[in-house]
Amino acid sequence: MNKLLAITVFIAFLALGAESFRVPRQAEEEEKGTIATVVDSLKSYYDQSVDTASSYVESIKGYKLEEKAKTLYDETVRAVSTYAGIFNDQVYHILYPQDSS
Repeated sequence: MNKLLAITVFIAFLALGAESFRVPRQAEEEEKGTIATVVDSLKSYYDQSVDTASSYVESIKGYKLEEKAKTLYDETVRAVSTYAGIFNDQVYHILYPQDSS
């Protein structure tokens, strides 16, 4: 009988001791590790930069820079082709001179 009482007291002592070591559960969302925190902050920085870039693109579209850039490109191509033609004629006349005799 003493052994049964000793075993019962021992089990009760272990049960009470184990209950005192129990850690309260926390929600999974609160249990973020260092990597999860870093990833979340990087995602927020990325989202913020995308939003900022989108707002800049929208403001640039308001200035009609695409039309201005296209016009500038067309004028540059015309001027370069004209000067390229003049340069081509000069080189041709240097290589194949005309006799004026």
